[in-house]
Amino acid sequence: MSLPPPIREVKLCYVTDRKALDGTTDDQIRLLLRKIGNASRAGIDWIQIREKDLPARALSELVREAVRLVPASCRILVNDRLDVAWTTGASGVHLGEQSLPVGEVRQFLRDQNHGGEFLVGASTHSLEAALDAEKAGAHYVIFGPVFATPSKVRFGEPQGLQRLAEVCARISIPTLAIGGISLENVQVCIRAGAGGMAAIRLFQHAGDVQVVASALRSRIH
Repeated sequence: MSLPPPIREVKLCYVTDRKALDGTTDDQIRLLLRKIGNASRAGIDWIQIREKDLPARALSELVREAVRLVPASCRILVNDRLDVAWTTGASGVHLGEQSLPVGEVRQFLRDQNHGGEFLVGASTHSLEAALDAEKAGAHYVIFGPVFATPSKVRFGEPQGLQRLAEVCARISIPTLAIGGISLENVQVCIRAGAGGMAAIRLFQHAGDVQVVASALRSRIH
């Protein structure tokens, strides 16, 4: 198995949720694209488009426009849909527990003779899942929820910093913390070994995402 490309810098990842925005679906998509553009220009490294309920064509159009909008320094990742990510020029796919297995996606990329720039990430909620994702060839994992947050209630009680630190210590690929991450607690996540953080509300509902991104950077460096 070929090794994934190294990810060395602490990453900020905006996970989208258009349904938390006002208006019709078309209104939400227009507003979401505006937020994606603003976040990318503010220095957010990765934007995970997590709009799994959209039909394939609508999702493809959204992703293509997002790829067109963002600067080269920002990577667009598509949640769950490898086909959409692959055909729209996105930078990678993020896999959930019910998505295609990481190993099958990595095998697909090898079959396509892909050079290795296409990222494959995985959501994990336990040390075992993180270890499995790494073994299967994931480039990174998102682990959580670390703290309490409404969007992660279905995953049970928060994992806490101790479990985050354990995952970070046991796997060699980057672990991004998710779940209730804020300006007040991001630093302790990085000290626990996290290679970055992912959030929905912190970025999507920010009055000025540039201010939020700058404040985060000042706390993690």
